[in-house]
Amino acid sequence: MAMAIGRSKVVVVGTGAVGSTVAFDLVRNHVCDELILVNRTKEKAWAEAVDLQHSLGYSGQKMLIKDGVFGDCGDADIVVMAAAPPYIKGQTRLDALEKSAAIMEDMVPVIIKSGFSGIFIVITNPVDCISYYIQKLSGMPPSRVIGTGTALDSARLKYTIADIMGVDQQSVHAICMGEHGESQLIPWSQISVGGKRFLDIIHDNKKLFEKFNLDHFADNIKKVADRIMLAKGATTFGIAATTVQIIKAILHNENKVIPVSAMLNGEYGEKDVYAGVPAVLYSQGIKELVEYHLLKEEMAELRKSVAIIRKYNQKLKI
Repeated sequence: MAMAIGRSKVVVVGTGAVGSTVAFDLVRNHVCDELILVNRTKEKAWAEAVDLQHSLGYSGQKMLIKDGVFGDCGDADIVVMAAAPPYIKGQTRLDALEKSAAIMEDMVPVIIKSGFSGIFIVITNPVDCISYYIQKLSGMPPSRVIGTGTALDSARLKYTIADIMGVDQQSVHAICMGEHGESQLIPWSQISVGGKRFLDIIHDNKKLFEKFNLDHFADNIKKVADRIMLAKGATTFGIAATTVQIIKAILHNENKVIPVSAMLNGEYGEKDVYAGVPAVLYSQGIKELVEYHLLKEEMAELRKSVAIIRKYNQKLKI
């Protein structure tokens, strides 16, 4: 019997608003050949899987989609961790740490027991602490445990700068770094539009940018998620598209640079901590981290952000 060659398999754990939107994005873009949905309430996973099967009706695509169990992770290329406690209004991402960590304590050992040796993509917040925890619980190489980190914040930043300047997003190089949360920073010295430094653009177009305040701008990028959460209970489309870009970069061996939550090993003077930094993603996970030459004040901001992540990591049972 002929064997299927190079079939890719993704398991999404947690089929709430975020996990199910990630699954839909994976199906619409036909990123993998096999998609398994796992959820504590099995009926919910079944319903999402069947609904997704029906979405193939007009697409002409062939894809195996079904609900499953943790045992199905054994031969998966990627396991997406989207399971999370319910959102409580007014809560920060860091406030969810203990409940999120308890969920991981239940799930990660069972996933590893299945024989899983692929790559974890972590969405669950606080994503920097939870990615670190999953790496410790699983014993997987840090290059194979990747948090979505500041990838979505960076997408928001790119979109907003492109919108202000009236240019295509592809012409904007911009990232956020540090914690995916309140303490993240925008390294303005590294941001460019059409190859020109954004700080130089502001300097050369004083009239156009006279009301433009870098601090207010950075604050708005941080706070927009809270406004979305209050209005609709979760951010879904942005994080789903971001997660699928990360999965694509890995499954298609793209060697693409995306700012993700990664284990630092001396980069930026930090070790044994996960934080949002630009990383080269390929078939084995993280190939290398990109180390920017940050300005002194940017470096201080990054250190401050990493210190907050470390403080919360101390609450984990490691």
